[in-house]
Amino acid sequence: MTERSVLVSGAGVAGLTLAYWLRRHGWATTVVERAAAPRTGGYKIDIRGAALDVVDRMGLLPQLKELTTDVRAGAIVDGCGRRVASMGGDTFGGRQGPDTEIRRGDLLRVLTDALDVDCRYGEAIATLTQDDEGVDVTFSSGRTGRYDVVVGADGLHSATRRLAFGPEERYVRPMGYQICVYRVPDTLGLDREELTYVAPGRTALAYRTAQDSGATAMFLFEGGSTGRPSVEEQRRLLAETYADDGWQVPALLAAAADAPDFYFDTMAQVHADRWSAGRVALVGDAGYAASPASGQGTSVALVGGYVLAQELAAAADHRAAFDRYERRMRPFVEANQKLGPANVRRMVLHSDRQVRMSMRMLGLLGRLPGHDRLFAAAVASIHRAATAITLDGDATAAAGARVSGGDGGTRSRR
Repeated sequence: MTERSVLVSGAGVAGLTLAYWLRRHGWATTVVERAAAPRTGGYKIDIRGAALDVVDRMGLLPQLKELTTDVRAGAIVDGCGRRVASMGGDTFGGRQGPDTEIRRGDLLRVLTDALDVDCRYGEAIATLTQDDEGVDVTFSSGRTGRYDVVVGADGLHSATRRLAFGPEERYVRPMGYQICVYRVPDTLGLDREELTYVAPGRTALAYRTAQDSGATAMFLFEGGSTGRPSVEEQRRLLAETYADDGWQVPALLAAAADAPDFYFDTMAQVHADRWSAGRVALVGDAGYAASPASGQGTSVALVGGYVLAQELAAAADHRAAFDRYERRMRPFVEANQKLGPANVRRMVLHSDRQVRMSMRMLGLLGRLPGHDRLFAAAVASIHRAATAITLDGDATAAAGARVSGGDGGTRSRR
């Protein structure tokens, strides 16, 4: 039987998960990543619901549990730094039961170490041409290759999607907000804690995890940029937006100039009628970004990579595999995408009146007995969405383990 081949574009969560499982299922798997090295840093992310089953089946859950952020408390502060409302870290982050919060960079490192595939950094798809038998690819380095299937796992601004499906404007829907994240010195003296400051049209927060020597700042604010502004333009827009704010915002802004991991983008979702075009498919944010506001982008990426690998391994024809992948994933994706718009409206309040009313209500709720349970009930929709898919049993995973000669654990590239 001829070994089938796949090219995965993007070494993010979705791409690494897909590559792991396809290799387990016996596919010749190649990953290319535009970045020069594995990505580190990034904000903290949650693994919930069906995604926990995926990492458990990969044998990675115990390792990820050891890397938990262990954020134990969260609070809303006003411009003078007074704590308006405080709650437990899990409640503040919308976590229940076995939900796990880790840093994105730690998850990527664990996934990368588990791979046994050809992973090329500093490489990207330049052109691709399909025929009835495969896909011919030219890379940015000048290399060429031919593959049975190509999968775009290269994020919100996917180049693979643009090459195979058309312009970004057809698929990316801005939500009317900007997001910025970067590491900062911990001048607040945080200890596994998150503090959030809310002003009309903008929110700023800072947190420190158990794994950090410093802290991370995040900014969410109303507005949408046209095109892709330069980093200097992004920093200028950030500074102008928060120029009159109190609390520790000025110190957080000052750290932006030297932040090596400065991330800034329009908050957006991706909506596409189809996630495949011939022998090219999309997974994760490239095909169905839910936005950071959903709190489910990482979990959707983990589940998407797993399900696509299952279907490609089970079907003799890529078209049947892609059809089955979409039928299984689309209700789950739609349930999680619905979270984004509602969540961001709660995170970024539009007017002074909304801010005052919200602060008053949070202050009252925070003084009630059992207030953590009241806050937890408000995030029940996240957990309904996180479990809105039933993964197949372990039969397919076991078949993949037999192909690779493993026992269900992981193998290191090193």
